[in-house]
Amino acid sequence: MTIALVALGLKSLDPKTVLLAKHAQHVVLIHFPIALFITAVAFDLVGTWMKGTGLTQAAYYNLLVAALFAIPVLVTGVLAWQFQLEGQKLKGTLLMHLVLAGISTVIIWLVWWVHFRARRRSEALPGYRIPIELLGVLTLALTGHLGGVLSGVNGPG
Repeated sequence: MTIALVALGLKSLDPKTVLLAKHAQHVVLIHFPIALFITAVAFDLVGTWMKGTGLTQAAYYNLLVAALFAIPVLVTGVLAWQFQLEGQKLKGTLLMHLVLAGISTVIIWLVWWVHFRARRRSEALPGYRIPIELLGVLTLALTGHLGGVLSGVNGPG
């Protein structure tokens, strides 16, 4: 186990050490719900356009996994804020990132719920979901961009 910890650049399994590692969990996990949600929206749009149930089924499962992954992403984001900034008052880009992350999570769960409800009732998917899905993609893109700014990838940080 010690060899595995050293390979990861960690000296122990202390929560602070794990969360503040060079590649913190939040930074690693965030890519899953973003990619899954955007892929689900693409599958849903193409499936609606081509009348293909296989694509809408793939969209549903991508949405399900994106929604499930969104929870640990939020938790690790809040923990990183608590450990790295010692719970300082949020302001500026970090505050906007957190607010948009919450909105993005709600939209992901909402879109999944719309798909889930339609599947459970054996109904056609409602047309109003498409603007919500597109809003979700835009919100996720802005949230991710701000996260990149905070990490120094997309500008000062």
